[in-house]
Amino acid sequence: MKGDIFSPSEKGIVRYMFEQRENIQGKTAKQIAKETYTHPSTLIRVAKKLGYNGWVELRNIFLEEIDYLNSHFNHIDANYPFSEQDNVMTIANKMAVLNQMTISDTLSLINNDELQKATDLLNQAEEIKIFSLNNNLDICHDFKSQMVRIGKKVNLCTVDQGYEAASCNSNTCAIVISYTGETSGIIGLLPMLRKKGTPIIALTSIGDNTLTTYADCIFRITTREKLYSKIGSFSSNDSISFLLDLLYGCVFSRNYRNNLEYKIRISKYYDHRKSSNEVMQEGNHDNV
Repeated sequence: MKGDIFSPSEKGIVRYMFEQRENIQGKTAKQIAKETYTHPSTLIRVAKKLGYNGWVELRNIFLEEIDYLNSHFNHIDANYPFSEQDNVMTIANKMAVLNQMTISDTLSLINNDELQKATDLLNQAEEIKIFSLNNNLDICHDFKSQMVRIGKKVNLCTVDQGYEAASCNSNTCAIVISYTGETSGIIGLLPMLRKKGTPIIALTSIGDNTLTTYADCIFRITTREKLYSKIGSFSSNDSISFLLDLLYGCVFSRNYRNNLEYKIRISKYYDHRKSSNEVMQEGNHDNV
């Protein structure tokens, strides 16, 4: 809506919508045209330019988005979660709130059928390959470590991603992570993955993008950050981590008892760490 695609009168309609927000609920095109000194056909043109059939459809979608925005990140700006005047404990509290809001936001965007399907694809895959930029791949190391501990083969494709995509097949499952869904180096891999019959699980932002058109399952990264005008990628990183933890947990649950027994048995053999903290000390798991 902030794009440079509107005439001056159409911009007046868009400006009115941003100013009035929830107040446009129930208003007809004729009413708004009167208040903005335009013609009802102007509202229809705005709707058409945004890809909707008419004013009512645009109004309803707009109100849904306003409700979403009002329900998430009311008090914390994901781009600037703290200011230069904040002391260290204020920063700590604001970061905690942002983290909690991010998890809640991400959870609200998850679809049950998509999660069930993704769990099936990961559970059945002989190998899981993750494609993304290096900064996102860094987040994936814990996911790989967790999955390896229950016998799943995971490859973080850090170099020669094109060759990694070309070596995939229908028994491979690809997790593709892109905040914009338009990262050229990642998008270029998608035709090859499709050609190889490799199912794709996408982690990407809200809305349609190139990645979503190729994906078999789509999980939405909380979308509140600009590309670079921000202090850090706190929210998107937390969202990706939560989604990966969730996917691991769902795969684990498919064979809960065996996975737990296997993980503990192998850990007891290789993990010889000691702790003086009673909370961290291991008990007897022989009966698990």
